[in-house]
Amino acid sequence: MDLDLESRVVLVAGGRGCIGSAVVQRLRAEGARVVVASRNPGPGGVVLDLQDQDSIDAAVRGVLDEHGRIDGLVVSAAPSARTLDPARNSDPVQIAQAVDAKALGFLRLAGAVVPAMQAAGFGRVVGISGQNAYLTGNTTGAVRNAALIIAAKNLADELAGSGVTVNTVNPGPVTDHPSVDVPRGGPGESSPEQIAAVVTFLVSPVAAAVSGEAVAVGHRVRGVLAL
Repeated sequence: MDLDLESRVVLVAGGRGCIGSAVVQRLRAEGARVVVASRNPGPGGVVLDLQDQDSIDAAVRGVLDEHGRIDGLVVSAAPSARTLDPARNSDPVQIAQAVDAKALGFLRLAGAVVPAMQAAGFGRVVGISGQNAYLTGNTTGAVRNAALIIAAKNLADELAGSGVTVNTVNPGPVTDHPSVDVPRGGPGESSPEQIAAVVTFLVSPVAAAVSGEAVAVGHRVRGVLAL
């Protein structure tokens, strides 16, 4: 399938991380012009801190000045769940910091990019959340991911009819060699490449009718009928 991504400009926040780097590789394979954004972006990338509005504004201006447009935005820049302290899963301070880094960071960056997309009448925004949004046992992980899903859904509804779509992709456990087994009461595993394939589709013009969705990668939590 031709995803019509040739020469499309896509900004990938967190493009050097496990999932983000797979997304960058897949988008480039489809012919997109990908700009990697992170605190340490490497050659050709832009410096970006999702918790610093000035950093966000400068990064977005730089991309628009160089490329003239931003067709797609992928936000995969939040700290890994492995950086969270399990002993503080219900600590309001850790929860607030995690929500700020993930859900509010997503809104800050989307808010800076979307006006250019609206002016062009086209845009794709994809946030990377996670299936622990649907599970108890880790308050920090659940709240930060659920907050991102809710924020993205609200933004999608605000932009309905504008040509700009907003979706989230929600992986279960991420591993290079995902198991086909799915535990009852839990999500299935997926690889970075599998996640990247779904993200790339949602960033493409082909996905024009998909907005406001939270798409699971890896089997959605087994044993739960409605999420």
